[in-house]
Amino acid sequence: MNLHFNKTIILKLKHKHKVMPSEVEECFYNRNKGLLEDTREEHQTRPPTLWFISETDHGRILKVVFIELQNGRYEIKTAYEPNEIEVTIYEKYA
Repeated sequence: MNLHFNKTIILKLKHKHKVMPSEVEECFYNRNKGLLEDTREEHQTRPPTLWFISETDHGRILKVVFIELQNGRYEIKTAYEPNEIEVTIYEKYA
């Protein structure tokens, strides 16, 4: 899996969300539903910002937000424990 974490994102994941890059990678491998596009105006990007909810190998549930780049590369924007609204949206539309 070709995941890219810039230094700012690694620090944000670690200090703000208490998420390790390895947990994000586990979520990619463990994902069993589709992807959703973030259509909120302030989050729109080209290529589009995508997200999903999945579990780590230890059962921690995370929302992973990323941009899919060329050549199968994924630029991670953030990852954190989702709230109930995010889980409901994902369950309904993924």
